[in-house]
Amino acid sequence: MWLFSSSVGRKFVMALTGAALVLFVTFHCLMNSVAILWPTAYNAVCEFLGANWYALIASAGLALLIIIHIIYACWLTMQNRAARGHVRYAIEKRPAGVEWASKNMLVLGIFVLAFLVVHLIQFWAKMQLMEVLGCEGQFPAAAGTLFIQQAFSCWCTPVIYAIGFIALWFHMNHGFWSMFQTVGWDNTTWIPRLKCIGKCWVGVVMVLFFIQLGVFTYNANRDFYLNNEALQEQYMEMGYNQLVNPMDGQAPALRNCNGGVCGKACPEVQACEACQPCDEVCNPACEQPCGAQAEVEVVEVESNN
Repeated sequence: MWLFSSSVGRKFVMALTGAALVLFVTFHCLMNSVAILWPTAYNAVCEFLGANWYALIASAGLALLIIIHIIYACWLTMQNRAARGHVRYAIEKRPAGVEWASKNMLVLGIFVLAFLVVHLIQFWAKMQLMEVLGCEGQFPAAAGTLFIQQAFSCWCTPVIYAIGFIALWFHMNHGFWSMFQTVGWDNTTWIPRLKCIGKCWVGVVMVLFFIQLGVFTYNANRDFYLNNEALQEQYMEMGYNQLVNPMDGQAPALRNCNGGVCGKACPEVQACEACQPCDEVCNPACEQPCGAQAEVEVVEVESNN
């Protein structure tokens, strides 16, 4: 079959799998943008894309495309090197611009793959995979913002992501127009246009990724995803109310049974008989924070004396 026996066929497969990856990166960029503008909606998207049949099929298909893309990239590289022998380039002076990326696509691809592995370990393995295996993780699988909190609280995460984004920029900047060239759009009219479109598209995507990187790092280091009241309500609806900073082990804010923020004070107050400790059973009979109810009872005792 020509897809396997010829270099043209293998390049065609590279183009098709590359196009699918371009669409995935675009979708991923838009999904992450939701976490900036509306974190609770991001968690809703994570829940929708959990261990559902359509999400599992999409994940399996994407994994297959990545594997094929990597195999064919290595295959083409070995074929090209075997054809050149010991002399890699007949012309020592390389063309300016994007041609640098075209000569280093395999190396860039390795950096992108390493970044992808880190990203999968930090998110996919702890979210969708845990659901598929039926295991209970540290956080609810749908609480994507808690995994953002955990990942970006570590100083090395933004460094790794920045390197990965730079490699992805170079890789996709060349790959975008190259895949059109492979399928036949190889002429002096369309190639310059496609290069311009590719640079603009990749530039917008990369700018959004770096904005997300900065916002996630800033919010995680000030515990925004732990302290935000709307997110706390959402976590409790998921059956999770043990908000503990994954880096220092401290609980910045736990909720009492009536929904108010009580921190560590609630378990220590003995006068509030109707309210259970925040980290135990939620008692709907408690109508006000435990601390406030305790103060009222103390005042009444003093007035009787």
